[in-house]
Amino acid sequence: MKEKIEVGIFVFNEADVLDFSGPFEVFSLAKKNDRKLFNVSLISENGSATIARNGFQVVPKYNFSNHPKLDMLIIPGGYGAEEVEIKNEKALTWIKAQHDKVRILASVCTGALLLAECGILDDKNATTHWMDLDRLEREYPKVNVIRGVKFVDEGNVLTSGGISAGINMSFHLIKRLFDSEVAQYTAKRMEYDIEV
Repeated sequence: MKEKIEVGIFVFNEADVLDFSGPFEVFSLAKKNDRKLFNVSLISENGSATIARNGFQVVPKYNFSNHPKLDMLIIPGGYGAEEVEIKNEKALTWIKAQHDKVRILASVCTGALLLAECGILDDKNATTHWMDLDRLEREYPKVNVIRGVKFVDEGNVLTSGGISAGINMSFHLIKRLFDSEVAQYTAKRMEYDIEV
């Protein structure tokens, strides 16, 4: 396995804060034998600051054209995903291109709508925030919507439920990529209860 797994997190105006900051924290803290396991960076369309929900200002490190080669890409949700980025052809094109390149593409909350809009969830099981399950099912009939779960793992594509469920999905990925001991230790550092 390579020295560190490269994780990119897409950020945009009106993204739910915990959707991206939760996974950022989990992957940033993960270590094995005192060695950091992930490089985690925020990516916006043009690299300029974005304003997430409730005025939370975010300064990404990269843009769509200058980010490193990613192993994993995480797509958060929120109003910005549901109503703005879902109509942004540049963002959708970039997500589709990354899907063909990354080892793992994961969404948090209504980030699943962006994956569905790209056709990435066609003929796959998927979930999203409980308030948007009906929309996902109605607007994307090729998606097999799963209710009552924190996340759905379809191999190289994962979707998680609302907001804090992205943290659960992140620990699951650490366990899958490394082992339950790494996931448990990281959760303990965060004082977060997980089942592994």
